[in-house]
Amino acid sequence: MYDRLIKHRTKEALEDTPVVLVVGPRRAGKTTLVQDIESDSRTYITLDDPATLEAAHSDPVGFVRRLERATIDEIQRAPDLLLAIKKSVDEGKRPGRFLLTGSANVLTLPRVADSLAGRMETIQMLPLAQAEIIGSVPSFLERLFEGQLQGVPRNNVGDDIIHRAMSGGFPEVLDRESERRRISWARSYLTSVLTRDLRDIADMEKLTELPRFVQLLAEHSGQLVNFSRIAAGINVSHKTAQRYIMLLEQIFLVSTLRPWHSNGLKRIVKTPKLHFLDSGLLAATRGLSIERVTNSRDLFGALLESFVYSEVRKLMTASDLWLSLFHFRDHMNREVDIVLERNDGLIAGIEVKASATVRSGDFGGLKILAETCGSRFAYGVVLHDGTDVVPFGERLAAVPLSALWD
Repeated sequence: MYDRLIKHRTKEALEDTPVVLVVGPRRAGKTTLVQDIESDSRTYITLDDPATLEAAHSDPVGFVRRLERATIDEIQRAPDLLLAIKKSVDEGKRPGRFLLTGSANVLTLPRVADSLAGRMETIQMLPLAQAEIIGSVPSFLERLFEGQLQGVPRNNVGDDIIHRAMSGGFPEVLDRESERRRISWARSYLTSVLTRDLRDIADMEKLTELPRFVQLLAEHSGQLVNFSRIAAGINVSHKTAQRYIMLLEQIFLVSTLRPWHSNGLKRIVKTPKLHFLDSGLLAATRGLSIERVTNSRDLFGALLESFVYSEVRKLMTASDLWLSLFHFRDHMNREVDIVLERNDGLIAGIEVKASATVRSGDFGGLKILAETCGSRFAYGVVLHDGTDVVPFGERLAAVPLSALWD
C-alpha cells in the first residue's frame, strides 16, 4: 500500500470538522485511503452497491438518520444525501461524523453547492505522485520559494523520466509490467468514466460526441484553449465545447489553468491553458508509445508539461503553503508554463523542457515575470532532463525534473 500525501491532512480534518470529502478521479485510491482511516470505528457504505444506492435515493433523510459515524463512498451517485447530511450535522455538530469520497465534483452541482458550507472540508486526491510511488517526502515547493534547490545530483534522467511520464499515476497502471497492458487499462478506464461517472452529473443522451472530443483535447493538452477550433472538430457550438470541458473537469480528467496577470503588464494573453490531469491517460488517448516519444522530443514536450503540472498539483495537496496556480504568456509569446502565487503575494515560476540542454534563452519568460514582480519574485526554474542544478542569474536556475520527487 502506498503512503498517500493527503492521509495526514484527512485525519487532521476529521478531528475538528463534521464532514470531510475526499474528491478525485475514479481509481485514484480514494477507497483504499478512507478504508484505512478509523476503519474500526466507522460504518462503511459504498454507493456502488445497487441496493444501497436505491435506499439512498428513495429516502435520503432516513438513510442518514441511522448513521452516527460513517464513511460513504462515491457520494456523487446520490447527491441528495448531502442535504440530509447537512440536516444531521446541524442537529449534532460533532467532528468527524462523515467521511465522504466522490469521483465527480458534486460541489459544482447547483442543488448541493451551498448545502455544507462551513460544515465540510474538501480534500483533493489525484493519482499517485512520483514521491508517493518511491516513498519520499517531497519538499520541492517549499525549497522553490526559498530558492534552495541545490543539492546532490539527480540520477533520474532520459528513459526513466519518459517511463514515469508515460505511466502516469494510477495504481492499477503501475501494477502492469507491459506497456500494452497499461494502454489497455487506460482505454478501458476512459470508456468507463465517460459513461458511468458523467451519467451521475449530466444528461448522457446529449454527450455522444465526448469520446472524439476527448481525443481532440488530448492533441491540445499543454496548449492555450481554442474553444472555437475544438468545437469545430466535432461540429458543436463554442458554448457546447465549453460545457463539455467543464464536465470533464468535474470528473478530474482535464484541468484548465488560468492566465496570470498584473497591472504592470498591459498586453498579455488572457486565454487559459488545458492539461490532462494524468499523463498516462494523455499518452494512451494520443496513441503515444515509449518508442515514439523517445524518438521525438516534440511529442514528449507537451506530455511532459502536463506531467509536471499534475505533479505540482499533487505536491500542493501535501504542502502547508497556500498556493494558486496560473500560466503566463505575453504578446510576444514569452511564457512561463506554471506560475505559483503564494497567499502573501510571492511568485515562483516553472518552465518545462524535455531536453537535457538548457540555454539562457529558455529563461525569457521567467525574466519578464521576474522584472514584472520585482521583490515579489521568489525564484524561477527551468525543469529539464539533467542531473545538476545550474544557476542562470539571480533567482534563476536550471533544475533536474527529478527534484519534484527526490
